[in-house]
Amino acid sequence: MGQNFVRDILYYRDYYKDFFKKQSSKVQKKLDWTLQLVATLEQIPIKYFKHLEGTKGLYEIRAEIGSDIFRVFCFFDEGSLIILLNGFQKKSQKTPTNEIELAEKLKKQYYDEKKGK
Repeated sequence: MGQNFVRDILYYRDYYKDFFKKQSSKVQKKLDWTLQLVATLEQIPIKYFKHLEGTKGLYEIRAEIGSDIFRVFCFFDEGSLIILLNGFQKKSQKTPTNEIELAEKLKKQYYDEKKGK
């Protein structure tokens, strides 16, 4: 039973991998499951993937385990290529500004490196 992928997912540097390694195996399984949804579903439910308002092309992948909520910032590059950035555990209603600023900075770095700056 092979999966049909509609999107490719890449990690920018080790930001996501470092976040992932720090999580419990239960959280890791949920994050992997959610990334599989993002990679294979044509229409991803907003519960798992949505555009971050007030940003230029930043999205968040969302995973919930019980009352714990985890977010991974990402963006699209070249159509169906998703680049994963930083992840964090959300502890309040509002997404922390410093996490959004870090994601914006990493996205800029990605494009600067891609252009060869």
